[in-house]
Amino acid sequence: MNNRKVESKNDIVFIERNTKETQINISLRLYGSGLSNINTGIGFFNHMLEALSKHSLIDMDINIKGDLEVDMHHSVEDCGIVIGQALRSSIFPVKNIERFGNSAVVMDESCVSCDIDISNRAFLLFDMDNAKNGFIGKVGEFDVELVEEFFRALVMNASISSHIVLQRGKNLHHIIESSFKAFAVSLRRAVAKNDNIKIPSTKGCL
Repeated sequence: MNNRKVESKNDIVFIERNTKETQINISLRLYGSGLSNINTGIGFFNHMLEALSKHSLIDMDINIKGDLEVDMHHSVEDCGIVIGQALRSSIFPVKNIERFGNSAVVMDESCVSCDIDISNRAFLLFDMDNAKNGFIGKVGEFDVELVEEFFRALVMNASISSHIVLQRGKNLHHIIESSFKAFAVSLRRAVAKNDNIKIPSTKGCL
């Protein structure tokens, strides 16, 4: 079972996605003010999505009922899928935006950089090799490995390219939060409106 319903009204994209593993309802306004109402059933993940909304200025309303009795994987990955689909519906066809965005976000000892290209070519480079104590383990009950799964699902479904690279850090909470915030700021800059750019490609389309 994989039922998906997509609607758009007043610059807000609504998506309902139901599978045997997750039931997701989301609304997303690309050019919002960073308001969010997040309920995934996973406290730390809620916190990260709230940061993503706040620093991207994207309004998000997300409700997920997932098979958390199995683990968090399905809920986190499927959330990335649906956010990516909502972003794609909001951004494409590309016109009058900057297209490229980058940022580096510091949280105490941690620093993560993110570069984004609204390219219509999905690609993710996720490099946490500089984690002093290794990028593995849990933050509370949240599996650290799910961060990459979330971003991969998001960028693949949004059809954007993103490089998320840890510059330095050792606290897993700080590293993950820096990653979400760096992605948010980069995305905000990439979709910033610029009427002088028209189609931001020498090909004439994206």
